[in-house]
Amino acid sequence: MTAVLPETHSVRPPTSEDARAILELVSDYNTSVIGFADYTLEDAQDELSEPGFVPETDAWLVYVGEQLVGYGSIFGKGDHRDLDADIVTADVDVERWLLDRVLGRAAEFAREYGHPAVQVDTVTYQADVARRDRFAGYGFERGTTFHRMRIDHAGPVAVPEVPAGVTVRRGTPDEAGQRAAHDVLNAAFEGQFGFSPRPFAEWKASQENHSAFDWSQLTLLELDGEVVAMRLCNDQFVEDENCGYVGRLAVLDKARGRGLAKFLLRDQFAVDAAAGRSGTILHVDTNNPTPALGVYLSVGMQAVLVMEVWRREVGA
Repeated sequence: MTAVLPETHSVRPPTSEDARAILELVSDYNTSVIGFADYTLEDAQDELSEPGFVPETDAWLVYVGEQLVGYGSIFGKGDHRDLDADIVTADVDVERWLLDRVLGRAAEFAREYGHPAVQVDTVTYQADVARRDRFAGYGFERGTTFHRMRIDHAGPVAVPEVPAGVTVRRGTPDEAGQRAAHDVLNAAFEGQFGFSPRPFAEWKASQENHSAFDWSQLTLLELDGEVVAMRLCNDQFVEDENCGYVGRLAVLDKARGRGLAKFLLRDQFAVDAAAGRSGTILHVDTNNPTPALGVYLSVGMQAVLVMEVWRREVGA
């Protein structure tokens, strides 16, 4: 049965001018669950301006009078087979209404892109047991669990020795370097939960839309003249936690076992410590087919927050 909002509620799509109101809504919700905002104004602005995101059809703001009480959105990458949904509200009835809009738009994406069905993923904090139970009741199943990993830097961190035979490429890359990073990322993450390969132009535009990113934060590793590993960092946790962030770290299968991932991690720790950062953060899928979690633990990182991805298949 389709949810219906009370007559006291109104709905409209968001614009870039709504970023601060969305920030307040999300921050209040997150603080009620985990004790801190875990969200910034730049995060809200980046989401609303993400290349390929169409707020007029793919997002909804719900108001009671002048008060924003709900925000929902859905976004697809690449071939739109896997979709990311976001629903934020403290009102269960509004949540159900937003979910209906999200699932309806997901079915439209399936038809538009020629898929018999698509996967809709939404992230919830593990601590929010009530929300988790509600989404199970909505037909979602737990897909995977992500840990936010962190290591603190109390002072300078030693720069690690470069592995034998490896060339490190730092600084703003040319397009060839960007394409090499893109190729390594797609090859290394192929088949992993929720990863949707994106065409180079789409991926590049998304990176450049991110207010906390610039290309100088891309590092490439070469073996025998071939790029075999990449690390893509940004400053999205600088404002709220004064931490560097490893957004993506990827090593090709044929180059694993040489200590490249550990080198890239320890190297970033040294970079962040030298910049005066309090620590370094990254996220890891605990069901990753590679031993990523073990690698992060082995270099001193610890889990500080747990999030779950809940998934539902939506037919065309």
